[in-house]
Amino acid sequence: MKKLLMASAAAALTAGMAHAEDVKLGILLGFTGPLESISGDMTAGANLAIAQVNESGNFLDGQTVSSVEGDTGCIDASLAVASAERLITSDGVKGIIGGMCSGETGAVLQNAAIPNGVVMISPSATSPALSTVEDNGLFFRTSPSDARQGQVMADILNDRGITEVAVSYTNNDYGKGLADSFEAAFTESGGTVTMNASHEDGKADYSAEVGALASAGGDVLVVAGYIDQGGAGIINGALDSGAFDTFMYPDGMVSETLEKNFAERTEGSFGQHPSAAGDGPVKFQEMGKEAGFDATGAFAPESYDAAALILLAMQAAGSTDPNVYKDKVMDVANAPGEEIMPGDLGRALQILKDGGEVDYVGASAVELIGGGESAGSYREIEMKDGKMEGVGYR
Repeated sequence: MKKLLMASAAAALTAGMAHAEDVKLGILLGFTGPLESISGDMTAGANLAIAQVNESGNFLDGQTVSSVEGDTGCIDASLAVASAERLITSDGVKGIIGGMCSGETGAVLQNAAIPNGVVMISPSATSPALSTVEDNGLFFRTSPSDARQGQVMADILNDRGITEVAVSYTNNDYGKGLADSFEAAFTESGGTVTMNASHEDGKADYSAEVGALASAGGDVLVVAGYIDQGGAGIINGALDSGAFDTFMYPDGMVSETLEKNFAERTEGSFGQHPSAAGDGPVKFQEMGKEAGFDATGAFAPESYDAAALILLAMQAAGSTDPNVYKDKVMDVANAPGEEIMPGDLGRALQILKDGGEVDYVGASAVELIGGGESAGSYREIEMKDGKMEGVGYR
């Protein structure tokens, strides 16, 4: 599979130069910034879906697909919009897998995607504020809103018998949206948030923030931040000062970097990230291993699914025009139709070509509700014996 992926990617690149029928998709993620450590697996997931579509030869009467990358910096709205505009106007992409973080996703949607009529399917932008954006039917998410994650966090804490926590969140749309959602759910269930305070990314010292959190107290410190930025600074500050030794890690913190840097030092800490149980995720993990990337990485399954949904919607519509195929995204994502698992994209394309219907389940148990929101499930993780282990699903 790894050789296939590399060969397909190379073929896609050469096809882009030689054939007018090559269809380009943009992969718009934070290749720099506070979540750059997870962007590689996310990109590999999206490219695996593209490679499988190309290998099948069933896409729109033999058309090929290639990807073009754009950097958002995760939290840099200006960079994100500039990258998106380049993808759309210069590279001519027909759809975008992204953005990555919530603030820059909203900026791209308003300033590039909507004005140019381009579909965006984000695998990882989770702010509840994105649920109410007037998007002209162009925006979808394969990861659930943080309104759902906040409730899951409250449930996990309640099940563990934890009644008092402090919260430190990164000062942006993602952090504040998640922190507010969590506090509302936790207090409604009888819990107490002793302090709900923001932190800025990029600081060298977080002793003041940690000191305030320590004074407020709590059995657990919830760190709704980024593992490659301020989130790590808050944890280090808390451990160094002895303020907290048990942490809750929401999705922006869950990655190989978290395990590498903090699993041994935060034994018993726990958290969650969007993921699903079942045959789809297991099959995707096997494919990822063969292709040489971590298919259990945060938002890698959702990235595969975002690319797959765009391409299946194009096939269902018989068109690569975003203003045509946007109306097919919900159709291919949901019942009725034949269930489609990871690796079945060629078969799905043939079913659609023959006039049939598909219900794309994919790597993350896709089910789109409302205006394109993911219903979503979460994988609960815990630090055990120096490793980050999955302990269940919510």
